[in-house]
Amino acid sequence: MIHVLLASAPWWAWLGFHALVFSLLALDLGVFNRDAHAPSARESGAWSAVWIALALGFNGLVLHGMGPARAGEFLAGYLLEKSLSVDNLFVFVLVFTAFQVPRRNQHRVLYWGVLGALVMRAAMILAGTALLNRFQWMTYVFGGFLVYTGLRMLMGADDEPGDPRQGRVARAFQWLVPYDPEGGYGRLFHRHGGRLLATPMLLVLVVVEVTDLVFAVDSIPAVLAVTRNPFVVYTSNVFAILGLRSLYFLLAGMIDRFHHLQTGLAIVLALVGVKMCLAHLYEVPIGAALAAIALILAACVAASLRWPLARKD
Repeated sequence: MIHVLLASAPWWAWLGFHALVFSLLALDLGVFNRDAHAPSARESGAWSAVWIALALGFNGLVLHGMGPARAGEFLAGYLLEKSLSVDNLFVFVLVFTAFQVPRRNQHRVLYWGVLGALVMRAAMILAGTALLNRFQWMTYVFGGFLVYTGLRMLMGADDEPGDPRQGRVARAFQWLVPYDPEGGYGRLFHRHGGRLLATPMLLVLVVVEVTDLVFAVDSIPAVLAVTRNPFVVYTSNVFAILGLRSLYFLLAGMIDRFHHLQTGLAIVLALVGVKMCLAHLYEVPIGAALAAIALILAACVAASLRWPLARKD
């Protein structure tokens, strides 16, 4: 497995990328957000711009070190993962509202969620790349799965999600882990009556992690349809995830305004799945794929703003 990673990029590129990521995360929580607070729209907008600028700057390094083809794949993978991660925002709003997580504590939950997501997605990218490289027929399995997922999203776009407090993950957690529902959201564990008990913050973190895992099952095959280079897939995923927290605080109050976006995401998934299935017959140029993704998403955002949902009385 190590040789697959080193074939996609030299060891110093992997090491340098992780050093950059963990330095940014340390600065984020240890310096800029050491005290729990509710980020303002201005602060969230500024941080969103910073994460996007960092991703584009890294894309410049990919262009310089790996060539325009890989740079185009990185940009397409980043845009695809960034757009698909918007679905996560809808679920985050639902989870935080259901569990009544104070806004000032939500950033810390998402911070630890990012760390867990890095590990889970690295494992899934390695597994997916290994399967595709070893078994060519897995291309049709992944592509068919993406088409099925896109069609399912189109047909079930109006389904209302259930209450996460009554979901299987929350019920299993409370049955398996010593838990204090009054433990608050300041820390993951606390001592009560001489016992170390999990707090609601840990429960919400587990729910968020499982949610990200479910979404990664869709998004990682989608990015693998654009490129099979593990370094490009992983780095584009990580940069999209790093900016997700700031994007959440920026859009949380108006996420319902983009009601047509899920339709666009469903169309993108289905088209990427078709591209993957037809790759042996015709390879769609990465520029065309990137333009199609951007055009579909821009059209859905514009349609959402042009024809807003009627308010419920």
